[in-house]
Amino acid sequence: MARKLAVLLSILTIFFSISPALVLAETAETESGELITAPHAVLMEASTGTIIYEKDKDTQVSPASITKIMTLILIFDELEKGTLHMEDEVVTSAHAKSMGGSQVFLEEGEKQTVETMIKCIVVASGNDASVAMAEHIAGSESEFVKRMNERAKGLGMENTNFEDCCGLTESSNHYTTANDVALMSRELITKYPKILDYSSIWMEDITHVTAQGTKEFCLTNTNKLVRGYDGCVGLKTGSTSIAKYCVSAVAKRDGITLISVVMTAPDYKVRFKDAAAMLNLGFGSCNMYTDENKDELKPVTVKKSIAGEAQCQYQGPFQYLDTKGQSFDKIEKKIKLKKEVTAPVKKGDKAGTAEYYLDGEKIGSVDIVFKTDVEKSNYFDYVKKSVQDWLVAESS
Repeated sequence: MARKLAVLLSILTIFFSISPALVLAETAETESGELITAPHAVLMEASTGTIIYEKDKDTQVSPASITKIMTLILIFDELEKGTLHMEDEVVTSAHAKSMGGSQVFLEEGEKQTVETMIKCIVVASGNDASVAMAEHIAGSESEFVKRMNERAKGLGMENTNFEDCCGLTESSNHYTTANDVALMSRELITKYPKILDYSSIWMEDITHVTAQGTKEFCLTNTNKLVRGYDGCVGLKTGSTSIAKYCVSAVAKRDGITLISVVMTAPDYKVRFKDAAAMLNLGFGSCNMYTDENKDELKPVTVKKSIAGEAQCQYQGPFQYLDTKGQSFDKIEKKIKLKKEVTAPVKKGDKAGTAEYYLDGEKIGSVDIVFKTDVEKSNYFDYVKKSVQDWLVAESS
């Protein structure tokens, strides 16, 4: 029996090793001349949120395990707040164990670390791991789902409603759109890029320690693009009889990160082929202009303060995505700073803007803010400064 199992595993390993290449070899246009076959899709550039390609992106459809992207966002929210830690142990409940579909076969009472649970969710699409994490964070899956919907509203996901944390439900009230999937995918990978370290894992073993003993279990990535598409680092697949085949694929090349979302594809080959076709389109047409904004800015005069002026800094770098083959040599940067302000000044208050123009057309801007607080001075501050200036003059 053990020998037969070993042979079967070997065959599966070979299949999974070569299947991505076979799938991606079929990247020609569809018979109708369209780029993709699936009915709903979006291609988005991650840093700017620019939509490069879309196809019926706002139709509400069942998301299947794509749902888990929002589950992962909430997990990483808790990690960022410090209320959850990677080494924390999560106990699997009877309810979590009872999940069907994609699972990693957690036993009731089994303990796994948060980090292992994240791998189970994003690599192997474990429904049991998703529910266990939801219960650990919110006390119950239903309470966790409420938080999922609140988070979705905050991201502007206007056509989304969740009823579970893993996408296993067949309820017609559990839905999203290709555009909303792109929005939540962007939130996850830009705010918590650590997720890509996990979503890019192809295979990894975890250890089950239960009353029945200790055994190894191999997580295998459900996203074959990770193995079969150059630069793919995630993110999540999904499939049910209602949702059909879905994927949110993330790929990086030459400083550009793209999110390729395919919903309701008729089969898994079309799902991956369509995602690859959109990624090819994006990498073939996109160029990114980046200004890190490291140059020094002149201070702004601050009236009614002892300091007399306040230092400024850019709020961050500037990025512009071009899909038309324009020359970045013609980009012009214009600094617009306030000449003077009146104290008090708070750190982070807006002091001006850096505006960017291409061929005379404005393409974007970055705020310029004050680096420090500047307090308003009173009579005693001026007396104190006068005394200090006198003592310095006397000692020189």
